[in-house]
Amino acid sequence: MTSAILSKSVRDAQCSQQEAFLAVLKANRDLLLLQLQRDSSFEEVKRLREEVMVTISWYSSETEDVTWGFVQECLLLLLTLARHLSVELERFKQTPAFSAAEQGTPEVAPPLPPDVLSVSHQKSLEAALQFVVSLGLCPYLAPGVGVPLGHRSAFGAMVETLIQGGEVAAVSHRLLTTTKVLLQFAEQSSLATLVFTRHLGCVIAALCQLGYRPHRAGSSGTEEEKELSAQERQTCKEALKNLFGKVYQPIIIKELLILQGGPKQVLGSSSGSGRRATLGSAPAWLRRLCGQLLSERLMQPNGVQAVVRAILEGGTGDESDWKKCEGVTKILLACPQQSPSADSYYRQVCPQILDLLHFEDKISAQQFQRVATRVTLLMAQEKPTFAQQYLLTPLLAPLHCYGSHTQTTVEEMELTRCVEDVYKIWVVGNSPSALLLQALEEVLPVIFTLFCFTKQNVSHLRAPCQEILLWYLNNTETSLALSTLRQLSGLQGQKNELAADSHFTPGSNGGARCSFRDSCSDEDDALYEKLSGEQWRLDCLMQLLVELKDSDLPGDFFLDLLQVGTAADEEENDVELDVSAMTLLEVEQQLLGRTERQGQRLALLQVLAVMVESLQHSLLLRKTTQVVDFMVSLLQRASMCLDQATVPSRGNPIESQTLSMGMSLVATLLSGPQLTAEDYSSMSRLIPSLEILSQKHSEVVIQELASNLRTVIATHGACWPENLTAQKIQTKENDSHTGPHPSPLDSNSPNKTHIRHSASSRGSAAGTTLEEGGRTSDPCTSNKPFSDWLLEACDPDIPTRAFALRVLTQKMQNRNMEALQDQEKVFMLFLENLEHEDSFIYLSAIRGLAALADSYPERILTRLLKDFQHGPSLSTSSKEHSLETRLKMGEVLMRASRAMGELAPHLGRPLVGIFLQGTRDSDQSIRASSLSNLGELCQKMDYALGPLAQELSCCLTALIKTEKEAEVRRAAVHVIALLLRGLCDKTTQVLSNVLLELYRALKWVVHSDVDDVAVLHAQLALEELDDVMRRFIFPEQKLEKKIVVLP
Repeated sequence: MTSAILSKSVRDAQCSQQEAFLAVLKANRDLLLLQLQRDSSFEEVKRLREEVMVTISWYSSETEDVTWGFVQECLLLLLTLARHLSVELERFKQTPAFSAAEQGTPEVAPPLPPDVLSVSHQKSLEAALQFVVSLGLCPYLAPGVGVPLGHRSAFGAMVETLIQGGEVAAVSHRLLTTTKVLLQFAEQSSLATLVFTRHLGCVIAALCQLGYRPHRAGSSGTEEEKELSAQERQTCKEALKNLFGKVYQPIIIKELLILQGGPKQVLGSSSGSGRRATLGSAPAWLRRLCGQLLSERLMQPNGVQAVVRAILEGGTGDESDWKKCEGVTKILLACPQQSPSADSYYRQVCPQILDLLHFEDKISAQQFQRVATRVTLLMAQEKPTFAQQYLLTPLLAPLHCYGSHTQTTVEEMELTRCVEDVYKIWVVGNSPSALLLQALEEVLPVIFTLFCFTKQNVSHLRAPCQEILLWYLNNTETSLALSTLRQLSGLQGQKNELAADSHFTPGSNGGARCSFRDSCSDEDDALYEKLSGEQWRLDCLMQLLVELKDSDLPGDFFLDLLQVGTAADEEENDVELDVSAMTLLEVEQQLLGRTERQGQRLALLQVLAVMVESLQHSLLLRKTTQVVDFMVSLLQRASMCLDQATVPSRGNPIESQTLSMGMSLVATLLSGPQLTAEDYSSMSRLIPSLEILSQKHSEVVIQELASNLRTVIATHGACWPENLTAQKIQTKENDSHTGPHPSPLDSNSPNKTHIRHSASSRGSAAGTTLEEGGRTSDPCTSNKPFSDWLLEACDPDIPTRAFALRVLTQKMQNRNMEALQDQEKVFMLFLENLEHEDSFIYLSAIRGLAALADSYPERILTRLLKDFQHGPSLSTSSKEHSLETRLKMGEVLMRASRAMGELAPHLGRPLVGIFLQGTRDSDQSIRASSLSNLGELCQKMDYALGPLAQELSCCLTALIKTEKEAEVRRAAVHVIALLLRGLCDKTTQVLSNVLLELYRALKWVVHSDVDDVAVLHAQLALEELDDVMRRFIFPEQKLEKKIVVLP
């Protein structure tokens, strides 16, 4: 009962509101007609209105529908306004423009055209258009066509409730009339903006319904509705097509997406967001039509860009934008049904996708590039054939041109765009697939050549090229990566290498371009250019491998080269050339083949040498398995050499030392605290080679070491020879097991073994400590007598002697009592070993002498300065190598100068005098060494240089201007740079009297010296001086608070 009363009251209220609304509309219409009849100011409007009424056939003044009558008057007034503005605009165009003199002053603005409306006029016109659309268009749209009026605004919701009720005759004709008038009104450009900025979706919805809505069989409708002719429907279709051609395409696509509606709503489901409720389910015919129209928008020129802009424009970069990008990607990847074939669709769309990568607008570029990258990656996975043909091939075309033999010049912009596109898709996209890796592999040699070129100068392409190369090496399979590295290093033929007559040249915008040059006529120059280019490519390749810090690829490549070299040696030794049964042509072919193989071996050795010099051991051998593989290769080569030897001999001492250190490395691995069965299984590959070495090697030490290692590996550590153990540690599992005192590896000790019951109680050190690989024990803490270290420092075996010298140096640094007592003997040992020809020995001696000079500077430095000035003073010194010994002594003095620290002003005066005397030596190397030491010392002396400033200035300026040797001039200029760098802000105080002379000397070098290196040093020194003077003239402003106590 209560609900019935409430519903009746609601209906009564709604009816009263509807009646009031209709009464207002009727009153306003009557008021308009009355003013047109009586008000003389509306004569012009009345005349234009009557002219328009003559040309139309849909106006009826006797209609009983109040709403439609009001809409008719609005439509009539809109047409009247459009007619008036068109006449006035035509008259304005025919009127000649006034000059500045006729206008009075130059500042007067030109007259505005008559179609420019004021703000108040625009508001009035917008209100009229809103009434027309709300009352004369939206009520006649079919259910599901367009956004319902009640979901647009509060006014629309009210109007929707008031105009409902009863069947309306001639729905299609009324909708057609309103739509035609709006389109006719929008033909004026200034008026079209007002229509389409707010009501474009309604106009499109009306045209779609009028032109494409099918008639159901047996549907009930009025006679007027059935009279909509085929010609009228065709006119609406053409009007819709013309409208799509005029309006900005992203807006059209947005409206079509809204018109297409949301997903189909399940009956009875009430869940969903407000947006899903707004986008209701559209009729099937409308969804099909919108899909067809969207496909047409997509397949037209710049259609991809329009679709992306319509969906992504105005995004904020949050998670919703990523979802939109994925949605756009799926739309572009799906071939529409309207397309004749998938091939024609992708042929038309893919170039537009690539164009998305090249937008310069920072706001849109990121979103466009994201879409283009995702489409390319997904297409490479799902449709690899089309991706290869229409995306990857055009994208990589500039890089493929380099490998072709046709002389095609690639300009800087084209090459830069190509490299940046590859970086965006491969590196930024970071979704490796077989197709992408294969496509990149084909152009990788060209990218590497470009990378090598950019390393020679400043170019913004260097970083992208490096990232592309590293991305490929990190993501491809190990076998393919190794093959690629062999190609880039020149050990294997390349698939798409740069043509011989093409080369890169710097571009005007910091990029590069490819051009062609004539071949070099001089064979020597061509050979030098080839060799230098190959060496530079190797250096660049090593720099790439250095960047692979967390990858095993550098080590795998190193081991792969070792295996290739070993296999090549075996093949070369197995082949015996029998020329007795060969023709001369066959002999020549055999000899050429052998020469080619030897060239390949030399190239392989060069790559190995560069890798060892450029890469750290921690990068080459990161894992235990890599170390084992390295030792397998090393021992195989040693065994192969023993098998080939027919007469027993001591062999090459360098090979023996290398073999000894390698087996010591194996012993270090075996002494590790935790070795698994897999580790022993991998080391079992060493057993055959160790067995051959233990039986056939000429040196007893290596035989015993190989036999002991073979025993430990074969028994998985259960049997451990005593002479292989240098130290034994207490295990964590059992504190009661304690190892014996460490003992050195002794070749004369008996080969005693004992059985271990627990692998965890094994010692953890080897007989020889590898300084390059890291120490396993501290030799200074061993119980070995000091006299034994002195004896080993005279041992003819180079590793033993060098190791003993290092131990003596550590003992001197640690203030060992025995070492301090026999410091004179230690000093003489270091001096004797300083003259040794092996770098491992004399560098250890240099280190020891520097440590002694740091501990006893006054006594040791005097002796070192004497030997540096006059040559070695030992009776056993060789006069032939006096110069080399003096240079080594200079290295000792330089290290001692660096270690002086705050004592440099006190201890450095004698050194300065000796170094200044050395600048007048007859040998240029001594002069350069003296200047180098002088520069290192001057950095530490600060204010103590004041009394010596004049003498230093005279010496350096004289050498700069009179010295003939470029190395000495370089050293003199470098001394000035170091002097300025060391004094820093004290320069103006210490060198105040000579600063001008030094400045003039540096400027003289810059303008007059022919040596580029000396000029570079002078420029660096001038930069140091410039920084000093800037800080002196413009001191840094500091905000300080000062508290002054008044008396």
